[in-house]
Amino acid sequence: MVFKHSVIVVATVVALALGGLAGAQAMPDYALVVENYRASDVLVQDRHGVLLDRVRTDFHSRRGDWLALDDVSPALQRAVILSEDKRFYQHGGVDWQAVAAAAWGNTVRGQHRGASTISMQLVGLLNQDLRRLPSGRSFLQKIDQVWQTQDLELVWTKPQILEAYLNLAAFRGELVGVDALSRVLFQKHASGLDVREAALAAVLLRGPNAGQTTVVQRACGLLIELGHPQECKGLSDFTARSLRRKSALWADHTSLAPHYARLALHQLSQTPGDTPQPGQSVRTSLDASLQTYVMQSMDKHVRALRYANVSDAAVVVLDNVTGQVLAYVGSSGDLSSAARVDHARSLRQAGSTLKPFLYAQALAQQRLTAVSLLDDSPLNVAAGAGVYIPQNYDKQFSGWNSVRVALASSLNIPAVRVLMMVGPGPFAQLLRQLGLPLNQSGDYYGYSLALGSADVSLLSLTNAYRALANNGKYSPVSGLKPQEPIAVSQTVLPAGAAWIVGDILADRQARTATFGLDSPLSTPFWSAVKTGTSKDMRDNWCMGWSQGYTVGVWVGNSSGDSMHDVSGVSGAGPLWHDIMSWLHRSEASTQPAMPDTVQQAQVVFQNHSEPKRQDVFFGDTVISTVKLASSALTTAKGRSGIAEPVDGAIFALDPDIPPLNQRVSLRAVSLIGKNGENVSWRIGKDIIAQGSQALWAPMPGKHQLQLLDEAGTLLQQISIEVRGAHAK
Repeated sequence: MVFKHSVIVVATVVALALGGLAGAQAMPDYALVVENYRASDVLVQDRHGVLLDRVRTDFHSRRGDWLALDDVSPALQRAVILSEDKRFYQHGGVDWQAVAAAAWGNTVRGQHRGASTISMQLVGLLNQDLRRLPSGRSFLQKIDQVWQTQDLELVWTKPQILEAYLNLAAFRGELVGVDALSRVLFQKHASGLDVREAALAAVLLRGPNAGQTTVVQRACGLLIELGHPQECKGLSDFTARSLRRKSALWADHTSLAPHYARLALHQLSQTPGDTPQPGQSVRTSLDASLQTYVMQSMDKHVRALRYANVSDAAVVVLDNVTGQVLAYVGSSGDLSSAARVDHARSLRQAGSTLKPFLYAQALAQQRLTAVSLLDDSPLNVAAGAGVYIPQNYDKQFSGWNSVRVALASSLNIPAVRVLMMVGPGPFAQLLRQLGLPLNQSGDYYGYSLALGSADVSLLSLTNAYRALANNGKYSPVSGLKPQEPIAVSQTVLPAGAAWIVGDILADRQARTATFGLDSPLSTPFWSAVKTGTSKDMRDNWCMGWSQGYTVGVWVGNSSGDSMHDVSGVSGAGPLWHDIMSWLHRSEASTQPAMPDTVQQAQVVFQNHSEPKRQDVFFGDTVISTVKLASSALTTAKGRSGIAEPVDGAIFALDPDIPPLNQRVSLRAVSLIGKNGENVSWRIGKDIIAQGSQALWAPMPGKHQLQLLDEAGTLLQQISIEVRGAHAK
């Protein structure tokens, strides 16, 4: 081993005497080295070039940005020179004093001492052929290294050499370069490294994989040489803490759009030739100022909803014309229990947010107009697995309402009645044409599809609402590049039908019954908006658009836990309102021009069920008077009906359950939402119960259950069946 080191040192002298080896590679220019340097991350920028996020794509080593020498702590520069090359600024690339000392120590004293200078080490980093192997460099490699070092010193300045060395040298594990070292091990910028941190970093260059004890001993020795022996106190704990961070997060890491950055890179990688390489910058359509505001506003609103068991949210903002993504926040960050999950693309139950598309389809088919009356009364719908009984959010009924009021106030039962006209199959097909990820047939969802039983993503739902903003024209989301051509759109809904739906959703008066006049859904500029809440309050939505933008907001929990009494107007609504207000802080929003297929007319409602008003009509569906048929009018005056049990219900009695615990609930309500009073219940000739609510001890067999008014007049009759043991 002593002989080996002696030969390598002597090789330095031989190399100079021979004038270098023939064919030795010329050293690259400093500027070229800087230009060719690549960080291990792709830099994702907004439309103006502002950094949004860094996404690591090279996992061989962890490299940060190239730092100029002026951006590196003077303490680190001094420590590295003292530790690696004391006469760095005096020699011409080869330190002859160090060569002589190494030769003497290796030959006479049996030491293992090298004489490589910073310049020589840099040559080894720049030339792949001179990379140091685990067994060391060969005799010929050493000769070539010395010669190329001399060449380097002729064309590079000392500051350039030191700068390049600090940016290219490996420090610890996968950390390469001073930027990665500082941001990970010490969680700060390289310009702020103090003397203790500098000493620790410098000795890591000498042995990147050295054990902790060795590192501490070397760092303390260097600190003494630097004139700071007091820094050795507590050095062991400091070193242990620092080295544990070798895989830590990047300090001061800009992360405005972590979910969108990864989505953008994934989509770019699907196009041959567009896959971003490490160190490259990718400009997207996002707006950093808007993205920042959305994140801040989301944090504020989610914190305010913590009492209601809300921990997460997601927001998507689209440009109506281009379809470009202007803001994309996939989670509430530190407030989320699954911050890395992209909730903007997660599938969630849509709730009432699908109703506008249903009404638009019915308007397009001219089955309904904005003034058509729909009955908000108890409804039992036969379904494949039993009977579907839709209810309104407040568990009340409001009787007959126009389409305008039913949609704007988000009444559930009228929406189910509309789907019974349109059909679940055609409605599901429309939703798929709007880009919603329905993977089942309409029959699978049944009539519950009217109330949003299908799972959708926030991104796809926001873009579907953008189709309404564009008068029924759908095009995919774009926006990976600010100048990306606008995608070709296709007409999914007639412009007139889509425009009328927007007019309804912008009608503050029409939504008063459910949301009141003053709510987060109201804006001082024109906007159309719809809320939605899924079953058990697991998902909360607010979707809407203005003249220029479509904004979608989801609020809920990553785990799927139910929120506590949170509706669209109290959960997602305030965040939607804040974002829309920010977008239009200095920009007007007016209602889009009425299509030629839409006409206006004055409408009078018979019996003053709704005030006289001017409304809008699609095609040739204009009417001037709205009235109920005589049978419907009788029902609307308060005639009672059976709410429970439902027609066709089958009850199975269990012999193992005590008979007194097996009872059927009987409940009657008026068709305007009040309890049915002074009624009685009859099977055959026997009155089995009195009053609007009662319990009945069922008897096996098929029965005709009748509801009678106080005069004994039959109000309604249904068929039920009781199977099993007789309950006594």
